[in-house]
Formats: sequence, structure tokens, C-alpha cells
Amino acid sequence: MVNAQKNSVLLGGNIGFSSDKDGESKVENFEFSPKVGYQFAEKWTAGVEGSIMNVKTTGEDKTEKYKIGGFVRYSTPFSNLFSFYMDLGAGYQNTSLNNAKGIYAGIDPGLFINMKNGFGLNFSIGGINYNNLDGKNDPRQNNLDFNFGKTLNIGISKNFAL
Repeated sequence: MVNAQKNSVLLGGNIGFSSDKDGESKVENFEFSPKVGYQFAEKWTAGVEGSIMNVKTTGEDKTEKYKIGGFVRYSTPFSNLFSFYMDLGAGYQNTSLNNAKGIYAGIDPGLFINMKNGFGLNFSIGGINYNNLDGKNDPRQNNLDFNFGKTLNIGISKNFAL
């Protein structure tokens, strides 16, 4: 980050909501994804990440999804206002639908805009994501998604000097 320095703590996350309607069917997603990391070198941060998602579909039970894992971030400044970053994250996930469990991994590039005093806005437009889920009554699912330009994530972060 532009304001981030070695030996600082990154605290950030995203909150998202989406709603899709197709005829009488409606799907609503709500997600909260926090991150906490330690900047151990000038451009490198490592930490933990998580995600809680609720999916509500018309006529079906609500589905809950959880993720917990680690991430590594490489960031490089363009100016005092902008930085580019690349997050690599991986970890464990489960969903209440058939009690499915598995792993995830993802590479997500983004843009950091320095607001003031270590606060910033984070923008990303997708990445490359792998998901593996195995449920009790369903066959194993393996998904590899290239979703550049298909999603928009906006988050906030704050760096704290130690």
C-alpha cells in the first residue's frame, strides 16, 4: 500500500450484496469477507482471511457458506494516491447445502486508492478462482473460474503502524 510500511498491520474487508431475478425465481446473496495481515516487507503482506455468505433462493432453504484461510499480498505503488496489488489466497470452505466441505484458492488483482491516514478503498474486477466441494449426497465438484470483468468488489482497508 502507498501508506503501508514494513511492520504494519492491514485490516480490511468487503461487504457485498447481489440479487438476480429470472421469472418467478429470485436469488439473493449477502457476503462479509474480512482480512487481517502483517506487512513483513516493503511490498509483501501475509495474513488470514474469511468469508460468510448467505444465499436465499425463492422456494428453497437459505444456504450458508463459510471460508477461512490465508493470503499473501504483493503491492506496488504507482503514485501517492494509487497502488496495484495482487492477492493469493487459499483455505478451507464449507456450505450448509448437503454439508459440503472442501478447499478454495484464488488470485485476485486490485487497485488501492489512498484516502487519508492509512485508510483506503480497494477495487477489483474478478480474478482466477478454484473451488472444490464434496457433499454427502452429491458428487465432488471442482470449479475453475476466470471471472475478470464479471464481478466488481469494493472494500475498505486501514493500515496500522506498530
